[in-house]
Amino acid sequence: MKKQLIAETIGTFALIFCGCGAMTINEITGGSISHVGVASVWGLIVMAMIYAFGETSGAHFNPAVSIAFAYAKKFEWNKVPSYILAQSVGAILAIALLAFLFPESQFLGETTPMEGFPAYKAAILEFILTFFLMVVIINVSTGSKETGIMAGIAIGGVILLEAMFAGPITKASMNPIRSIAPALFTGNYQYLWLYISAPILGALAAVISCKLIKEDQCCKESNC
Repeated sequence: MKKQLIAETIGTFALIFCGCGAMTINEITGGSISHVGVASVWGLIVMAMIYAFGETSGAHFNPAVSIAFAYAKKFEWNKVPSYILAQSVGAILAIALLAFLFPESQFLGETTPMEGFPAYKAAILEFILTFFLMVVIINVSTGSKETGIMAGIAIGGVILLEAMFAGPITKASMNPIRSIAPALFTGNYQYLWLYISAPILGALAAVISCKLIKEDQCCKESNC
């Protein structure tokens, strides 16, 4: 369990440091990385960390994923708090380092809806994005582990895809701790309710859809 938690901490740190780091550098350099570049960084770092830590911890790096795997009965509920704590530590350390390196940044990769875009619509979009993400995760993972040759490509690919088209509207968070960590440093908590609730509900809905489509096969160790 100790090795799993260390892997989740390091993996989440890398995910947030690189993803939010790309957004931060793009902000302070006036768009030198570009929207496409930022989306690519998110997809590539997720893919890399899945290959690095999938066998050890399952490469969740996301409280919504851990909760959904537990709901699917592929992960012990009593491990969920420890995983979320490890993910939180990794994410907060990453943003703390970004804040130190780039004090001129106002946003540190925070997630807020596009100006003028209603929060309830952003919540719907984040729900759908996480639903699609978890549908892919649960269908390419073995048990609660994101492992295998295609897992990293498929999961990293869908994150890149969703960040590409939805990033300008909601920042395509799909991960509660990815939204919470920057807010702790910027003090902007206004939209956290949607970035916490929508991904969790979207991930749970994906598990339900898997059960409806695959029936009893969805949650067998070799298929779910």
